[in-house]
Amino acid sequence: MPPTTGTPAFEDLPTMDEGSDERHAWDVWGRDDQVGSFNRVTPEHVVAAARLVRTGKVINLDLPLNEPDPPLSHRTRFVHHVETGRQTRDDWVDGFFLQGSSQWDALSHVRYRQYGYWGGRQDEDVNEGRECGIDQWAERGIVGRGVLIDAKRHYDCAPDERFAITGPMIEEIAEAQGVAIEPGDTLLLNTGWLDWLLSLDLDTRLAMQGSVAPTPEGMQAPGLDGQRETAAWLWNRGISAVAADTHAMEALHVKPEEGFQHRRLLPMLGIAIGEYFNLAPLAADCAGDGVYEFMLVSSPLNILGGVGSPPNAYAIK
Repeated sequence: MPPTTGTPAFEDLPTMDEGSDERHAWDVWGRDDQVGSFNRVTPEHVVAAARLVRTGKVINLDLPLNEPDPPLSHRTRFVHHVETGRQTRDDWVDGFFLQGSSQWDALSHVRYRQYGYWGGRQDEDVNEGRECGIDQWAERGIVGRGVLIDAKRHYDCAPDERFAITGPMIEEIAEAQGVAIEPGDTLLLNTGWLDWLLSLDLDTRLAMQGSVAPTPEGMQAPGLDGQRETAAWLWNRGISAVAADTHAMEALHVKPEEGFQHRRLLPMLGIAIGEYFNLAPLAADCAGDGVYEFMLVSSPLNILGGVGSPPNAYAIK
């Protein structure tokens, strides 16, 4: 597939070395780059995205910070404290995991084997907030065109079964929705999984803790396909980020023979990953008015060296 941007095609990106045939984009924007594929979102893209605002409708894409409860990855529960004074109230939280609810994964979240994080950085380069933290995205803001890909309505995928969504399937959904996919876009992938999870009783959710494993016995869930061809499709289409309403954004269980997109998209291609995005209200609105494109505005927490952050994200239509 030829690229739709001025960047090299995925097939023309260099491989790591003799030890791995995975491809990387570390030299596309220079090895000192810290924002990855958000480089595709230029001021012109932001202006074009602003023109998508027609009604002024604002739709929140974040869960409450204490959901899902309990967390599925053996993180502690979010506890909110309020202290009341004579004429004031103050509050604080305990157990606030930056990746416990709706979240962006920073480029410092996942490395690829011995080759390192985005740009080939090693642990000493990203430790103590030196490079590629969430603060890099917070400084520039995540603002641009968003496109909802409603796989739940198109395929009626079961929330508790593995259903891998490929690039051509995304194109099929977009065509059915009457929306084009453009360079610089953030794709929001709605599978229905999150609504299903939140509908379960507490005992069932407690039993699911720690169930994410790369084996057929692990959690099964719909999401992005894990194969290299899908990473190539995202790169060649110029996608800057992919977020989903699921635990890991990609289909579970992870199949080692196909690979794990977290290890391709973040450290090798610089494509941002979002998880637990609350997409059901947006999906219902898009189905109602037939408009699947919008201005996406997200302000991650400006935490030096943060590995992730709540997205604080809105779709504005």
